[in-house]
Amino acid sequence: MQIYINGAFYPKEEAKVSVFDHGYLYGDGIYETLRAYDGYVFHLDEHIERLKHSAKLMEMALPLDEDGIKKAISDTLARNGLKDAYIRVSVSRGPGEIGLDPELCPVPTFLIIAKQFVDYPKELYEKGVNIAVVNTRRNHPETLDPAIKSTNFLNNIFAKMEAKKAGAFEGIMLNHANFVAEGTISNIFIVKNGELVTPPLIAGILEGVTRGLVIGLAERLGITVFEEMFSEAALKAADEVFITNTTMEVMPVREVDDKTIGAPGKVTKMLAEAYRREALHCLKTRKLTD
Repeated sequence: MQIYINGAFYPKEEAKVSVFDHGYLYGDGIYETLRAYDGYVFHLDEHIERLKHSAKLMEMALPLDEDGIKKAISDTLARNGLKDAYIRVSVSRGPGEIGLDPELCPVPTFLIIAKQFVDYPKELYEKGVNIAVVNTRRNHPETLDPAIKSTNFLNNIFAKMEAKKAGAFEGIMLNHANFVAEGTISNIFIVKNGELVTPPLIAGILEGVTRGLVIGLAERLGITVFEEMFSEAALKAADEVFITNTTMEVMPVREVDDKTIGAPGKVTKMLAEAYRREALHCLKTRKLTD
């Protein structure tokens, strides 16, 4: 495996950043997770836009422009001989003296890891996964802007630890007002009476790229979509539940805590199939224009 760091490639065993990097010392950084299908990086523009937005909110200057980021990702895939790949782009404040002042770090660290994508077991999509509502609350949006996809992940790690102790595939966090927010690495949707509901951004959630695509696909399929707050009780009373992110796409949920949900339901199946069709369409379009 070859890792991209600040314009150069290093073998995995030699890929290092400074112990004075503020990403390591303080979690002062941002990242994006992307997925390549047969060499096509799905929704690359949307991920780069979100990376740029995170950087703006962090008052962090990205060392590469949009075209430079695309080339760096392409070069990383090529260097590793990858077609179907998991890609993580990370940008930290960079190395500097110990202290919280961002001006201590003159140059950010830009890093790309790409590895062969290993899909989730087929049976998870056929039978659904179990999720647990955890006690860890999602960070209040006034303490840390949820629009920043930050490497400071302690909130999510605590929630993940709880989910693991409960034997759950994913942990679902409530927000400060006790409404459902999001998972440790996913956005969440419920279906009730054929209508799709997902927490709004004001619930304190990250604006997931996959979340946005699923909302758009649902609207194209004629499914009514509401972005509104809902309770833990409403989650457990749903006809269908699914979670989304870049790597798992649309993952059906069969159980919330001890409450069984019918999975995968009709709407979930429709959206999972539509998502795959969209990825395939984008891939075919790219090949036709190459």
